[in-house]
Amino acid sequence: MLFTTFQFALFLAVVLGLHYALPRPARRYLLLGASLYFYMAWNPKFVVLILALITIDFFAAKWIVSREGHARRMALLFSLAANIGLLGWFKYANFLRETWLNLAQPGVAVVPMDIILPLGISFHTFQSISYVIDVYRGEQEVIRSYVDYALFVSFFPQLVAGPIVRAKEFFHDYFNWRPPTGAEWRRGVYFILTGLAKKLLFADRFSLVADAYFANPSATPGMLPAWSGTIAFGLQIFFDFSGYTDIAIGVALLFGYHFPENFRRPYLAATVTEFWRRWHITLSNWLRDYVYISLGGNRRRRMRTWINLMATMLLGGLWHGASWNFVIWGGFHGAVLAIERVIWGRRERRGLARIPLTILTFLIVNFAWVFFRAKGVPAALFVIRQMFTGVPGANLLTGANLALAFVALGIAVAEEYTEALTRLANGPVWARTVAAVVALLALELFTATDLAIPFVYFQF
Repeated sequence: MLFTTFQFALFLAVVLGLHYALPRPARRYLLLGASLYFYMAWNPKFVVLILALITIDFFAAKWIVSREGHARRMALLFSLAANIGLLGWFKYANFLRETWLNLAQPGVAVVPMDIILPLGISFHTFQSISYVIDVYRGEQEVIRSYVDYALFVSFFPQLVAGPIVRAKEFFHDYFNWRPPTGAEWRRGVYFILTGLAKKLLFADRFSLVADAYFANPSATPGMLPAWSGTIAFGLQIFFDFSGYTDIAIGVALLFGYHFPENFRRPYLAATVTEFWRRWHITLSNWLRDYVYISLGGNRRRRMRTWINLMATMLLGGLWHGASWNFVIWGGFHGAVLAIERVIWGRRERRGLARIPLTILTFLIVNFAWVFFRAKGVPAALFVIRQMFTGVPGANLLTGANLALAFVALGIAVAEEYTEALTRLANGPVWARTVAAVVALLALELFTATDLAIPFVYFQF
């Protein structure tokens, strides 16, 4: 059930109406039932999987707080094994099998096993893992109600593609729930309209360029096709993913839940380190808190810090997908982060120096997107060779594409330094009304395609 469809709009209207019509004790059952229905709308049989993981983690956390020593560790390990094991099977079994067979029997054609990746498994497993680890560390009180915990894991706005919400964030609102204020209703609608505009007006239009190029890069050789096709994907994935999380944040806010920020204008970052503080913030924070710091963070020698950065980003790359492309993508970012740590330390770049550094960072990040998007390592290497040694070729970005990119840049800069859109969302009624009408009119007139294009991160 895509956020951009009439089906979801009807679903949201019904659930929202019932939520405020029912007495408060009944709302949790409504939201849990609606969330499971939302999940089953894609593939009903996988509801057994998510309920199994919910059950394991719920009782593992209760066991952790009721036992000491070895028994606590065993409960934690059982929960981690269940989550990582199931994620590993569904997401990485074919990759590991193919890699092993290619090493053992080079040249032999490998027929992949028929394994369907459950929707949102990468997100809800990380969310569950963080809860159990926090309970083990004593940083989160155990949740006594199975319904409450099941709702935390399966709450439909963020279930499929995040943001990754921590238990303390969700249950702070859940146990201290209050109806949204007028300003919060406006912010929720603002986030939903912004997310729809990002997806339908920007992401889908850039996807037409990126998909056409990466379907067969050799059909359009040259430097300009390689760079413009890759930049089109870089813009597509940003508007697509940030659009999804904007809608998720807005929908949750209408129900009285405050989700964490997940994107903060990442392409205005002046270093790759800063980029990761602005891009998919909840994943970056998760990797920092549960991987990087667990490995020792920067508390040890410089070489160990670099190794920890590389290991964290390699895991982040693998989290995104089961292929060597994603391993290379994660390793590249890890190497750049280590290099920046040597060059800049932890200093932020300020003033006019940010302009060339921001352009350089944008190019570095988009260079890495080649491995993220290309169909295999050979295809990625072909695109990279074209980027630096190919004939000039033709720019794939049309005038309309470039206009959209510059409009987006202007809006991002205005929001970064003046918070123009935020002030508009909280401005006078007439200004908000005009903005909403313009947004709806633009969605009606300029949507890139009549097809319901899935969000990019649905495949992760």
